[in-house]
Formats: sequence, C-alpha cells, structure tokens
Amino acid sequence: MSTWPLLTLITFLPLLGVFLLLFVRGSHEDVARNSRDVTLIITFINFVLSLKVLLLFNPADPSFQMVEKYPLIPSLGISYHMGVDAISLSLVLLTTFLMPLTILMSRHIASRGREYMMAFLLLETMMIGTFCALDTMLFYVFFEAVLIPMFLIIGIWGGGRRVYASFKFFLYTLLGSVLMLIALVAIYLKTGTTDLTVLMAGDTFPLEMQKWLWLAFLASFAVKLPMWPVHTWLPDAHVEAPTAGSVILAGVLLKMGGYGFLRYSLPLLPDASLYFAPLMWGLAIVAIIYTSLVALVQTDMKKMIAYSSVAHMGFVSLGLFTFNIYGLQGAMVQIISHGLVSAALFMCVGVLYDRMHTRDLAAYGGVVTRMPRFAVLFMLMTLASVGLPGTSGFVGEFLALLGGFNMAAVAPLSEVCQARFSYGPTVALLAASGVVLGAAYMLWLYRKVMFGEVANENVAALRDVDTVEWVVLGILGLVVLWLGINANALLQFLEPSLTALLSHMNVPALCPPTVP
Repeated sequence: MSTWPLLTLITFLPLLGVFLLLFVRGSHEDVARNSRDVTLIITFINFVLSLKVLLLFNPADPSFQMVEKYPLIPSLGISYHMGVDAISLSLVLLTTFLMPLTILMSRHIASRGREYMMAFLLLETMMIGTFCALDTMLFYVFFEAVLIPMFLIIGIWGGGRRVYASFKFFLYTLLGSVLMLIALVAIYLKTGTTDLTVLMAGDTFPLEMQKWLWLAFLASFAVKLPMWPVHTWLPDAHVEAPTAGSVILAGVLLKMGGYGFLRYSLPLLPDASLYFAPLMWGLAIVAIIYTSLVALVQTDMKKMIAYSSVAHMGFVSLGLFTFNIYGLQGAMVQIISHGLVSAALFMCVGVLYDRMHTRDLAAYGGVVTRMPRFAVLFMLMTLASVGLPGTSGFVGEFLALLGGFNMAAVAPLSEVCQARFSYGPTVALLAASGVVLGAAYMLWLYRKVMFGEVANENVAALRDVDTVEWVVLGILGLVVLWLGINANALLQFLEPSLTALLSHMNVPALCPPTVP
C-alpha cells in the first residue's frame, strides 16, 4: 500500500495547476498556448496518478480504500475524510481520463485562454473531490463548488444566450442543493456525526424521517442527473456552452446525480428508497419516452444530443431502483458509457461547428464525401448511443432493462412488495421503447448530416479531421468498443461494491414475507 496521500494528490493537483498558470507570461497568443500546454500536462499527470490508485486498489474488497482522514472542525466532528470504493473510483477514472482529451480539443478559444484553463482545472478538483469525499459536509462543499467554474465557463465563453443559460443552470442546481444541505444538517443533528462510514454502519432512521430526507436528496440529485421535469436547464446549458464545457457537463457532471443516489439515498435511506421506487420508475419512463420524442423534432445538433442525455439518464434512474444486481450494474455501466459516448458526440459536433460555425441541421448534407474519417468516428459513436451490441451503450441499457424484468427476483417478499415489483416487466417494456426512439433520432441525425447531396459550398470546402481530432476521437472509440466487447471486466470490478450495497440495504428485510 502506498504511503502517499494519492487521493489528495489527484484531487488538488489541478488546483496547483491553477496557481502555476498565474505565472505564465508572454503575448496574448503565447499565454493562451502555454496555458493550454501546462493544463494538458497537469491533467495527464493526474490521469497517471489515478491509474496508480487503480493498481493499488483491491476490487475484491468492497470497503472504502486509500482512506485519508484528518480533523477539519473537531468541535463539530467534521473531518477531511477521503476514500474510494469501486463505484467512486470508476467515476474518478472517468473524470481524469476525459480531462486531458477535452483539453486537447480546446484549441479555438479566442479570448482569456489562461482563465479558461484555470476554470477547467478548478472544475476537475471539485469533481474528483465529490467522488472521493466520505464526510457529508465535505461532500456538500465539493458538490456545490462545481457550480462556480461551470457557471463561468458557460457565462463567459458560451454562445449568444450564455448569461441566461448560465444563470438558469446555477439557480436550478443551487435550489435543489439547498434542500440537500438541510437534509445533511438534519442527519447531523440526529446522529451527531458527518462521517459517511459511521452513518452507513449505524441504525436506519425512522421511516417518516427517511421520507423527508429522501425527498430533499431527490431535489438535488434529480436536477444534477437530470430527471424530468427538472431537466430544462440542460439543453440551454449545452447549446450555449463551449464544446469543452458540453463535454465535461455531459461526461462527468451529470453523473454526480446518479452517484448521489448510490452513495446517499440508497444506503442511508433504504426504506424510503423502496417506498418511492414507483415514483422513480414513472419519472424514468417519462424521461426516456418524452425527451426522446422531443429530440426527434430538434434542428440543433447540440440540443438533440442534450435531450438524448436526459433519455439515457432515464435508464440510470430505472436501474438504480430495481433493487437487484442487474439493475445496479446496468446503471453504473450506463453512467460510464454515457460519459464516454456523450463526450465524443459533443466533440463531433464541435468538430463540425469549428468548420461551419453552425449547428443547424439544415446547413448540412453530404459531409461523408468531404470527411470520410470523421464519418467513421461519428458513426461509431452514433451506434454506441443507440445501444448497438458490441458497444458500451448496449451493455448498460440491456442490464438496466434486465434489472427491471427481474425486480420480483428479490423474493421472499411481502404481498405489498410483491404487488409493487410485479410491475417490473411492464416498466422495463415501456423503457425499452426508448431504445427504438433513440435509434430513430440518432440515425436520422447521422443521415441528415452525412448523406445526400453536398448541401452548399461550405460543406464542399470541409476538411477532414486532423491528427489531434483523429487521435482523441479514436481513443474514445476504442474504449467504447473495449467496454462493449469486454464488459465483464468492468462488471467484475463493480460487482463486490454493488453487492455490498444491496446487502447493506437488505431488501428482503425491507419486504419481509407475510406471516401466515
């Protein structure tokens, strides 16, 4: 075991990068280029350090590992407490993997290049801290601090309606998180601790208290995920954000809501999670079907992919509340897969926008004749988004649906629970319609952009992807294919932690058999 505080290093190394960027000197162009180079080096080193954590991590042990704990406010029992299990480590790796690729693709920032890179480094620190924090108040600080750099990224470097989009994003997420803060304070007053590991090992709260706490957490996590009907900030944020902002927003920030359900709602509030499960199934189905239909009528490529993200996150919501290992595995694989695929899709849109300066589908047609290499990469990510077997998208959606069909497999159950879980096949069948709708809008998007006659002289003048774009999108494509073909490696990595979560929830005890 390493004696280095590796979690602290990977959390705060990007913050050190922010400090280093203050000393970059030169002309306007030199400062922007050098800041980008320094940021790329810092994020790459951070990725290597996260791989070191992976090498030292024992996936067979479901407990938190690499634990670091130091008192912060001893009088209140608040500590700097960090640690990872397979759930959080997989999201840390997703974050550190995407960051250098995102920086590589950030070559067209016209102004304030140094400040732009500072914002992304600060954002990386807050995202990693969110996934590693084992103190509830420390988690809240990281969880909320993410808003600041993303608010600046959208509000300063975004499109024409960037101020509106950034404030909408900020206010939606802040309002929900205030309710979560109230819930965390209530938990502290009830238990006298902010240590998540102590809370998970302690007695459960009374059902009525669990219900109120669960709803408070829902208000925050549902906005972040996002779930219908609190998803409306997402299309605006994506459309106005710069390409790199959209990549990290879809690739990592949306995953914080699903992580919150896994880390807080399910283990700390199991009775309330079971009580509100039908609500989550209903919201998931509406998100999958409704936002897929909305995506079908979009003419802006970014907005279409943004609505598709809401639909894909609906499968995460469904899988999380199936209360079986299939659903939880499906939710986690979908979280990781969507992080990769959506990041690549937004990069593809960014490649086209950098050349055409429009995202309107009417301006495109016949792009395949001018950009054949790009067409291959875009097709791979389109098929992964659709859920084609052999890609990571298929594994996550299939397991989430399988979890829905197997809800009743947690028997023995009481009559009430048996009746409730008997709706599982119907819920899964309705959710499966989202796969068909997803194929409809994504394949239509691809056909409209790539095939047909060359639309205009701007399309005729397009140049294919350059070396950097080819490498970045190619790396993402290889990982998506590897996870689709070798999904068992990821499933085996996640299974001990997810099984421990189910064991901790003790679903059969939540639904005891009826005594004759």
